[in-house]
Amino acid sequence: MSPARAMTDTARTGTIADWLTDGAPDKPALIDEDGRSWTYAELDRWSASAAAYLAQHHQVSKGDRIAFLGFNHPAMIALLFACARIGAILVPLNWRLAEAELSFILKDCNPNVLFCSEDFASTANAVWPSVEPASALPERPAPDASLPQTGTLNDDILIVYTSGTTGRPKGAVLSQKALIANADGSIHMHKMTADDHVLVVLPLFHVGGLNISLTPALAAGATVTLHSKFDPAATIEAAARLKPQILVLVPATMQAVMAQPGWAEALSSLRMITTGSMIVPLSLIEAYERKGIPVVQVYGSTETCPVAAYTEPGEGKTNPRSTGRAGCRSELRIAAPDGSTAPMDEDGEIEVKGDHVMTGYWRRTEETDAAFRDGWYRTGDIGAMDDQGNLYFHERSKHMIISGGENIYPAEIERVLAAVPGIAECAVCAVTDAKWGEVPAAVLVAKPGQEPPSEETLTRALNAQLARFKHPKSFKFADALPRNVMGKVVHDDLRALILGK
Repeated sequence: MSPARAMTDTARTGTIADWLTDGAPDKPALIDEDGRSWTYAELDRWSASAAAYLAQHHQVSKGDRIAFLGFNHPAMIALLFACARIGAILVPLNWRLAEAELSFILKDCNPNVLFCSEDFASTANAVWPSVEPASALPERPAPDASLPQTGTLNDDILIVYTSGTTGRPKGAVLSQKALIANADGSIHMHKMTADDHVLVVLPLFHVGGLNISLTPALAAGATVTLHSKFDPAATIEAAARLKPQILVLVPATMQAVMAQPGWAEALSSLRMITTGSMIVPLSLIEAYERKGIPVVQVYGSTETCPVAAYTEPGEGKTNPRSTGRAGCRSELRIAAPDGSTAPMDEDGEIEVKGDHVMTGYWRRTEETDAAFRDGWYRTGDIGAMDDQGNLYFHERSKHMIISGGENIYPAEIERVLAAVPGIAECAVCAVTDAKWGEVPAAVLVAKPGQEPPSEETLTRALNAQLARFKHPKSFKFADALPRNVMGKVVHDDLRALILGK
């Protein structure tokens, strides 16, 4: 078992809305890509006004859900802290999902209202009856506004949906305590202070975009510049102009940034590049380290908020294969098949414990129970730990595909393909991709005596149900799926079949 690192921060009280109240009032807290700025006092007032608006216009009270659909938007940050004041729960939605997927999620969490940015108004109105534009949130309270202050640290604050092994999304529920513990871990990892400027370009519907740097930065009293979505040229321009100290990128976006002229000089102000979400190629780490930009890896998942383990600056050179040691608010262990702690340097399931771990899956008692063992969250990932507490992540036992930082479960693709007329069975696995790290590919078996469906037919079925980034990049028909003696599909053989080996 890996010991938790010593905390560098004192425990906080109240709700996470206190981060805004306690910040330097006249200091910029949040800046959008157009240069509009909100001080800590202004963002605090906006979140209080939003809380009053939610309570008065949508009867939002403790435990109710508020959904948001759109590109990264300052209003979503105001909503997060408004929900904290009330004790309500924010549900950030993945704008890349198909309407059918969004409809399923919204019916599952049943929000009082869905807020949307201007770009997604038509989609929002198509999937939910109660929709408000983000611009509807008042930044100043009405004279007679009663500002709700019913939230506590024990309240849940986020439901972040992740693709499910059963082929349906499930919502990981994170509490205010979890966000505080996660912020402590990130602050320790980044050596973050109130003097830092943090550039955020990853999507906020992921815990990676929201919780690796943005919420910790506000907890630390730092300044955040928020881009609506990732654009490599805009990222380079902003980094060169603003001189930020912290930037979080996934491997695919790191590669996109490297393709820009003058990228290393533009990023020279960075204390580190923080990355993760998959095994980070050594060549990518080396490319940044050669330019004097330390690469720090973070390990975690939606269910862990996500900061569970991380490396130190410089370890990208000295121990690049490790994904770090337990964070300052985390415990890690490697579990043997019988549930005992595995010996050092032996493979087992990575398990995590700490206040940053999810409360459970939204209204999924059985799946929540299955996700925990004696208080430890079972990640489903396979790894090992050395006698120094260094974690070595090897593979995902759940066969999740991470493509460009997006989580994709084969089961959700298989569910759609299996319903196509003429398909007897199918299986999906990851194949290596130079741009995205890995992408899904499918092997299908046609029903006896029937003509296999065309790729056009398969794509049409996928378009109706799944976001495009989840679509297999190749389809291969076979007489049968490769299975072991237990009848389970052998993914190594499946991949070899796809690659023609």
